[in-house]
Amino acid sequence: MSFIVRQIALKSDGSEIVRAENHVQDEILVGRSSENQIHLPDLAVNPVHASITRDDDGKVQVQSVSDLKFELNGRSVSKGTIDPARGGELRFGGHVIAVGKDAETSGIVCTVRRVEALSDSAEEKDQAKIYSLTGKLPSKRLSAWGFVILVLAACLAWPIYTWATYRGVEERPDKFHADTMWSSGKLSLAHQSLKDDCQACHVDAFVSVRDNACLTCHTEDAHEHAPTDRQLVSRGELKGFAKFRRNVAITFNKPPGRCVECHTEHEGAGAMQPTAQQFCAECHDGMDTRLTDTKLLNAADFGDSHPQFRPAVMTKPGGDNPPTRRISLDDNPTEDNGLKFPHNLHLSKTGGVAQMGRRLAGKYGFGASLECKDCHTPDNDNVRFQPVDMEKNCSMCHSLAFDEIGGTFRQLPHGKPDLVRADLRAYFRSTRPNRPINLGSRGNSNNPRRRPGDVNAARTASDYARAVRFRPTRAAQAIRAVFSRGGACYDCHGVTQPTSRSGLNYGIMPVSQTDRYMHKGWFSHKAHNDESCESCHVAATSGKASDLLLPGISTCRECHGGEASSSDVPSSCAMCHDYHADEGAPWLIRNQNKPKTISAPDKKAAPRGQTEKVARRQGGVRNDRSGG
Repeated sequence: MSFIVRQIALKSDGSEIVRAENHVQDEILVGRSSENQIHLPDLAVNPVHASITRDDDGKVQVQSVSDLKFELNGRSVSKGTIDPARGGELRFGGHVIAVGKDAETSGIVCTVRRVEALSDSAEEKDQAKIYSLTGKLPSKRLSAWGFVILVLAACLAWPIYTWATYRGVEERPDKFHADTMWSSGKLSLAHQSLKDDCQACHVDAFVSVRDNACLTCHTEDAHEHAPTDRQLVSRGELKGFAKFRRNVAITFNKPPGRCVECHTEHEGAGAMQPTAQQFCAECHDGMDTRLTDTKLLNAADFGDSHPQFRPAVMTKPGGDNPPTRRISLDDNPTEDNGLKFPHNLHLSKTGGVAQMGRRLAGKYGFGASLECKDCHTPDNDNVRFQPVDMEKNCSMCHSLAFDEIGGTFRQLPHGKPDLVRADLRAYFRSTRPNRPINLGSRGNSNNPRRRPGDVNAARTASDYARAVRFRPTRAAQAIRAVFSRGGACYDCHGVTQPTSRSGLNYGIMPVSQTDRYMHKGWFSHKAHNDESCESCHVAATSGKASDLLLPGISTCRECHGGEASSSDVPSSCAMCHDYHADEGAPWLIRNQNKPKTISAPDKKAAPRGQTEKVARRQGGVRNDRSGG
């Protein structure tokens, strides 16, 4: 069953426009709402005024579904019946619907036509005016000028007056200040204490923030970047619209190379947003072609435009700050740390080390073989690892015990060759050699058996007496054994020989353990807890302590891609690199931790154009440092 609705409209020349819609359904609705199948835009018609249905015998039933009636063939009714074969006419407000039968499809045809209105409420043009305030308000021109004056007064004159009134005031009262309307957004947590003191950073009116305002507080943690002139050269010559934008900025007193070009504020009340990668790549992509004397390598994106890692490799162990040199991992660098240690021997699944580990498993929790965690202990932040310690990490298997007294073992002092020699000399001077079993009388309960004959007894007593007399001289032999091949010191350390052939002044070569190789970058083991050590470090095949077991950039790229990469971990410059001269994590990583408020800094020299009171009030919030 179908209804064909034909809407007829008139052009300006009197010709008709017919728009037909076919509705295959048992019922259609008539009303002012656009959701009705027959839409009559007439205020004299209810939103849903009536329904039109077709009976099984072909007759059309029209039923009002509202309180208003309609006209059927000139009579006002609430419901009625139309024979499509004969036709009928319905009237709703200023619209007439002719109901008939389509000869081809036998469907019901409803032809909608607008007729002359009986009242103004039925005119469509009046519907747009009936709720209009035309004539009640001033003219458009007068209204436009009035709003211009209002905006200038409220958003320009009032803020300027407020700024001038409170200039130099140490603390503004807690109320609304008109100059805050100029703020482009809320301050980050790092500068939250300055939210009511715009002049702490914006020192002069209509003058952009200068570096000296930043350095009033950031005297210690501001990074050492290149001078402004070198920064501008590294960016290269601007062209086209970029050059036009820079000229406009300079014209409006916004010189390039300022701190705020990369460290943007008013980006939201959360942690300060890390610098976008495009700001880094603007200078560091192809930098060597613009700054020919630079030692920095080009970098633009970690995924496809980043140099190989260059860790700071120690060149000579010893001292509080052993010398280092940055060497690319492509050159397969080695490091002399003063130790002898084969990783492959200790991580082997078979052999003596694995067997010893299994024997000590109940005491120390070892597995079927040693693992990295058995010797390497993370630091408190789980960022890096603590230096390997002999007593904590090695003595479980490599004991330095040389004597037992009442169940207590005496240990050689680790790392102190002078004390080792002194302890061994004292030991051999204060102790006697083991008493022979056949020394003493037959009745001796400790030595119940001896060879018969007085000659053998006398010989045994003489040998024991000689051993007691020469016992102290055995210390020199023991000292040489400790510092020689197979000895407790020699197997792990480089040993310096005595100054003379008969001397005993052995020494141990200095030992230094590097705790951080990437001083220009950041890496946290905590973020990689789901990975195994072997997925990045090839320790199981290393036979020398000098092997630098650092993963190359290709290993990191298995998970990390560029900022816009679809890899597992999209990584921007700010994920690994930091601006500030400290040992903390980069800004992007620190933002993930809850910031901690610190006290305001001491009185500092105020920047030019700024009072000392304002300078003293420039405290701040710094984020926690997650490891170093």
